[in-house]
Amino acid sequence: MFIDSYNRKVDYLRLSVTKQCNFRCQYCMPDTPEDFADDEQIPFEQLLIFVQVAIDGGVRKIRITGGEPLLRKDLCDFIAAIMRYAPQIDLALTTNGFYLQSYAQKLRAAGLSRVNVSLDSLHEERIEIMSKKRVLGKILCGIDAAIAAGLRVKLNMVPIVGVNADELCDMLDFARQKKVMLRYIEFMENTHARALQGLNEREILQALRSRFTFEFVEQSGPARIYALPCGTLFGIIAPHNDDFCVSCNRVRLSAEGLIVPCLYHEDAVNVREILRAGDKEAIRESIEQALRQKPEKNRWGCESASSTRAFYKTGG
Repeated sequence: MFIDSYNRKVDYLRLSVTKQCNFRCQYCMPDTPEDFADDEQIPFEQLLIFVQVAIDGGVRKIRITGGEPLLRKDLCDFIAAIMRYAPQIDLALTTNGFYLQSYAQKLRAAGLSRVNVSLDSLHEERIEIMSKKRVLGKILCGIDAAIAAGLRVKLNMVPIVGVNADELCDMLDFARQKKVMLRYIEFMENTHARALQGLNEREILQALRSRFTFEFVEQSGPARIYALPCGTLFGIIAPHNDDFCVSCNRVRLSAEGLIVPCLYHEDAVNVREILRAGDKEAIRESIEQALRQKPEKNRWGCESASSTRAFYKTGG
C-alpha cells in the first residue's frame, strides 16, 4: 500500500500517455504551435510495467489522460492489457471527445468502464473560442456513441467569465436529459493558459439555484456531489478550497516519464530511464520517493497563486 508523508493512502493513478492534443484550449495550451508533436512518447510496454507495479502496490483506480489520449495508436490494446493483468481495476479515460465516436465501442470491448468528456459549451462559436476548433458536433456525437456503447459518461465543464459562465444551468439540463453526470471544474491558474477569470464553487452554486433545487450528497474524490430532486447528480471540483487536498489519493505519471505527486507543485521524480530498464523494484522505490515529496496542499487558494506546470503534460 502506498502512503504519503501525511498518512494519506494513495490508490489512484492518473497516467498521461501523450502530450499531443488536437485542441488548443484557453485554459491548457492555447499558444502551443499547431504542428507540435510528441516525439518522446513512452512505449506502452514500458507504461504497462509501471501500471503493474502501481497495481501491485495498492492502486485501485487508473485514469488515462493526455493531451488527448485517443491520439495514441494501440491505446485500446494497452487498455486490454491492463484489464488482463487486473480485471478488478477501475479504469477510466479523459478525452476531448473528438475521436470518441470512432473509438467508443472499441474502448468498451477492451475493458474500459468509464469516460470523462470535456464539454465547455453547447454553442459552436463558444467551443471554437475555448478550443480554437469548430468541433461541437463531433463532441456531441462522441458522447452519444459512448453512452450507446455502455460506457459510464461524465462531462467536464470549466466555467469562464465572459465565455460560457452563463451556460451553467443549460449544461446541467443537457446532462439531465442525457442521464449523465456533469462536473464543474474551477479554472486553475497556470502560466501556460490565457489570463482568464473562472467561477468559484460559491458562484457556481448561486447560479444553479436560479433554476434548480438540489442538496449536497457526498464528497467523492476531488468532487463535491449534489443531487437534484429527480436524481440527477452533478459535481464541483474546487481546488481553491482550503480543504481540497485533505483526502488527496492521487499520483500522476506524466507523458515525459515524471512521477508527479501534486498537480500544482514542480516536484517530480524522473523515471524515464528506469522504465526503459523495466526495473520493477526501482519503479516502486521511485513512486515511494515521489510520495515522500507530496505536499500537504496546493497553493491555488493563495492570492495570485499560479502553477508553472503544463497540464497537457500531466493530464490535469
